[in-house]
Amino acid sequence: MDTLLVRLKPFDPRRGHVLRRYTYAGIKFQEERGWYRVEKPVAEYLRAVREVPSDRHSPPAFDVCTEAEAKVLESTETEASKVKRSATDDLKVVAARPAGALTTDDLPKTAAAPAAKDDEKDARRGKRERE
Repeated sequence: MDTLLVRLKPFDPRRGHVLRRYTYAGIKFQEERGWYRVEKPVAEYLRAVREVPSDRHSPPAFDVCTEAEAKVLESTETEASKVKRSATDDLKVVAARPAGALTTDDLPKTAAAPAAKDDEKDARRGKRERE
């Protein structure tokens, strides 16, 4: 029997991945559980499932992979999640600002605008009534 690994894509609203659980053929897929091993017909159905069912342009809801593809996918995700750099990493030199660069301290000081009187305030804003 052929099987494939499937999982709900990790929750990331910026990328359109908003599903946290999905039920199909009596299997409840939960995003936090990770990978599920399912039969090939189930995996092929899940490959076509979208985050927003009525929008065919929305991103796919599931990652459907073989075991080798899943390992590669997980390794790239763990490498991408490493934010902190260690001292032994090959770090590029970060150049400092040149000595003659213009800063905000170099800008001329301007006088503050005089405060507006109550009569001159924006008439579009309504006054709040006290309770």
